[in-house]
Order: sequence, then structure tokens, then C-alpha cells
Amino acid sequence: MSDNVHRPLPEGLRPETLAVRTALAPSQHGENSEALFLTTAYVQSDAETSARKFSNSEDFTYSRTSNPTVRSLEARLAAMEGTEAAIATSTGMSAILLLGMGVLKAGDHVVCSRSVFGSTINLFAKEFGKFGVETTFVSQTDLAEWRAAIKPTTKLFFAETPTNPLTEICDIRALAELAHGAGAILAVDNTYSTPALQRPAQMGADIVMHSATKYMDGQGRVMAGALCGPNKLIRDVFGPILRTVGMTLAPFNAWVVLKGLETLSLRMKAQSEQALAIARWLEGRPEVARVHYPGLPSHPQHELAMRQQSGQGGAVVSFDVKGQGGDDGPEAARAAAFHVIDSTRVVSIATNLGDTKTIITHPATTSHGRLTEAQRQAAGIGQGLIRLAVGLEHVDDICDDLLRGLSTLTTR
Repeated sequence: MSDNVHRPLPEGLRPETLAVRTALAPSQHGENSEALFLTTAYVQSDAETSARKFSNSEDFTYSRTSNPTVRSLEARLAAMEGTEAAIATSTGMSAILLLGMGVLKAGDHVVCSRSVFGSTINLFAKEFGKFGVETTFVSQTDLAEWRAAIKPTTKLFFAETPTNPLTEICDIRALAELAHGAGAILAVDNTYSTPALQRPAQMGADIVMHSATKYMDGQGRVMAGALCGPNKLIRDVFGPILRTVGMTLAPFNAWVVLKGLETLSLRMKAQSEQALAIARWLEGRPEVARVHYPGLPSHPQHELAMRQQSGQGGAVVSFDVKGQGGDDGPEAARAAAFHVIDSTRVVSIATNLGDTKTIITHPATTSHGRLTEAQRQAAGIGQGLIRLAVGLEHVDDICDDLLRGLSTLTTR
């Protein structure tokens, strides 16, 4: 055994410390960096011990059901979000699938923001719909629409704040009160803000969902997802489903995200500051029709965002460019957006976000490309919209890269 004695962490530590220190106890070797357990099975001392462990979901028996590296990540996420527990999944979308499988059944009803990620819309509208679950999509920001959509069968409210890609903000406390009054639970996708900026459970959300692929990893390396919440849901409801259906997070991916979480607070602060500077610059460009960024006073929910997101706007800026030749039609707007994107030489043209490398994308043909035109219009996703997930390059180099396309647009 190691001479090192594992010392339990004291109560009341700040999220930045929890992001570095929360994990399972080290092995007998006393490693300071969490170990990576690349194993599918765990050897038992005898048949009786094996039988006992297989009857207890907390013991390590097979890595589809439990793994020490994954368990460390789950402990760290729960500590950072301030929830009793967390469960890790293979992707962010599989986390939402697990949520639906755990709390919904045929005949149930969901109220969901119509401004959420395109795949989330498809999952609720198409895939869950196949199994008799009805979903009503409402305005992200209009509480009256959420209230009007409630039915006796409503079991789940689902919101994403800020939204992808328009950075719309919902009032988490108000939605939680409304959901609970209807006998439903509120799940909040916290991918954009992460617990470094926003902790929805502290504002009444029952479940906090993450695509850990994004800022939690932080360098675009692995896929991962998670649900954070109370034991009665995470361990008692979602745990048995995950063990059965196998949407399990790989240990290596869990280890990468564990390491990413250690710098999460620093990265989110730095990238938010860069995003604000770029958003302010874009507001002054004549080729830009509108900038969507919660850190700007011009954002409709600016004050709410500052209260919920620790005074930070996050690292994603979206903006609408004016159509080529002064044409306001969708084809001209799309041509203008493509021109700006294709003129870049520094930023990456990709569909991910949360990377240290700045990423630029055209939502209408990528993240929301599988939606109908009516769904895109309802979500406010126009052909001239560009999403910029701001990284850690020098802010002037990012602006200069955008200027290559903006300065050569032909607008009114």
C-alpha cells in the first residue's frame, strides 16, 4: 500500500478548486494525477465476492456499468454543479436520450424551447414521437408560451441557455417554478456556460445536462455527455437504464475530460473576454446586420444573462451579415455568409464549439441543416447567420481574419 493517506476534501470549497481536486481516492501507488483505467473487466477474489459485487451497482465489475476513471469524472461534475450525483454518457445527445428514457413514457408531454440545438429538436419531435411522446415547442424567452403549453400529461420542461446559436437566455428560476407547479421537472442544457459560469441546479433546475465534448474537454479531442441531479434520478432511474442500453462513456474519454475540467474556469473567463471584444467590434461593422451575444447591452436578455452567468457572456458570438449587393433574400444572405466564412485563413471551418481554436460555422446548413425551413425560421436561424465559437488566439488576429470577408462584401 502507498504511504500516502487519502485526505477527504473539506466542505465549502469553490468550484475552481473542486474542478481540480474532486476524484476517487488514488490507487495504492498514490498518483497525484488521476489514473486512467483501461480495462473492460475486474478480477474478483472468489465467486462469493463476484456475486456480491454484481448485485451492487456501486462496485466495479464490468466497464459498461462502472469504471474508476468515469466515476471520478462523475464525482467532479456533480461537485462543480452542486448536485448529489452525475452520470456520464458517450455524447451530449445520448445524455438527452437517457433523460427521455428515464422520465418519459408513451402518452407523456414535453415542453421544449424551439431555439435549442437542431439535433435536440429532432430527438424530441421525431425519435421520441415514435414512441408516443408529444412535444410542444415554445419561445425560449416568452414565459407565457411555456405556461400556455402545459397539459395534464406534461412531465418535462427542457431548455438550453444560452441557446445554440442565437444565445437566447431563459429565466431558469421562473421556468423551474412553472414546471414544478405543473408537476413536471426542469432539465437545463448547460453546455454553453458550464458550471464555471452558471449552476442551474442552484436556480431550481432538477437536471443539468452537458455535452462535455465542448468546453469541458476544451480542446476538441473527445466526445462525452453527462446528466447531473439528485440521487433519486441519477442513480435510481438513469443508472439502471445506462447499464442496460450501454450509452457508456469510454474511460479514455472520461480521463481527457477530467484533465480538461482542471482548466475550465480559466478558459471560460479568457474566452468570454475575447468573445465580448469581438462582439463589440462586430457591432461596429457596417456589413453586419445584428450581433447575438449576451454580454452586449443590446442583447434582449442581457441583464438576466449577467445575473445567471456570473457576469460573463460566454464564448459564442453569432451575427447576421447583410446580403450581397443589398439583396435581403435568403440566397443573397447565404452567399454573403459563405463568402465571409470562406475568406478566413486562421479560424477553423467546423461545426464543433468549445475548442481553444476559434471555430466558424453556418448554422442553417450544418447544426440546423436537417430541420425544415419552417423549423429554422421559427428558431430564428436565417441564411445570413454565422456562429463564431471564440478560442484563445489573439483577439486582433480573429478580427483581422473575419475582416478578410466582411471588407470585401458588397452591401448597401
